Amino acid sequence: MSVATEPVITEQTCLICGLENEPESMVCAECFAPMELAVQAIRQQAVPNIISVFGDSNVGKTVYLGMLLDILSKHPEDLTAVAKGVYSIDLQASLVMHLAMRKFPPKTPSEPDHWEWVYYQITQERAKGRGRKQPEKQCDLIMPDLAGEALAAELAEPRSFQVIVSLLGISAGIMVLVDTLQARSGNAYQDFFALKLLSYLDDIVGGTRKQKIRKPIAIVLSKADQCEEAFDDPERFAKTNLNRLWNFCYTRLENFQFFATGVVGAQGYILDEDENRVAIPLYVEPRNVLEPFRWVFSRVS
Repeated sequence: MSVATEPVITEQTCLICGLENEPESMVCAECFAPMELAVQAIRQQAVPNIISVFGDSNVGKTVYLGMLLDILSKHPEDLTAVAKGVYSIDLQASLVMHLAMRKFPPKTPSEPDHWEWVYYQITQERAKGRGRKQPEKQCDLIMPDLAGEALAAELAEPRSFQVIVSLLGISAGIMVLVDTLQARSGNAYQDFFALKLLSYLDDIVGGTRKQKIRKPIAIVLSKADQCEEAFDDPERFAKTNLNRLWNFCYTRLENFQFFATGVVGAQGYILDEDENRVAIPLYVEPRNVLEPFRWVFSRVS
């Protein structure tokens, strides 16, 4: 496979796959990314860096990404984040409101034209003296909330979702979410899924046998609030419970790190009207949500 090239920013050119669209197009005809992304990039007069969050279905991507955006919007420590475009607020608003009602947000639709996209302008500041700060690094970031089912379909049949191929190629940094609870239970599916994803990434952007993938990649152990040993030592947990993934990282990745994160401090279960067991968040207690993003962001030029 050839490496995806960075698209030229015009109002008709898709920022994700580079397709030239009709002037009246609202979404790209090829990958269904919103054309508003290109409009915002032109307004900011900067080529944005894309950090993508990937993972299997039900690993908690929407919950993690929504909480991450909510924390960033509150300007934690040295980071300032400003949403560009009203559509960028929808994902975090939906998550916060669902959690307030003790509900998890609905699953992300498999169709790319129904995915939520966010465009944020991030500024990292450092102390200048007397409480003053000055910008140290500025970066425009785009992050999509893509469906795990679509990713699984792409891995099963490559190039069936052009938006995923393009995102893997042009993303400046990647966060891969892995379900901690499944991994701890001995279920090897999460190990194989993440391994397939990184192997596919290697096909797209990897070099020769001696040239490793240079993108910063954070392996994020999600739902670790229910698995304390993952917080104690994320890499040791991965080596023990996700050994295939761990070995691939050391073999083919040049810039990676393991993290454990959690959003919901505790959850319970209720039966719906069809007698199906449904998980409900009892209270929210974000842990290490910002750390994987901060690590990737610090390594994105």
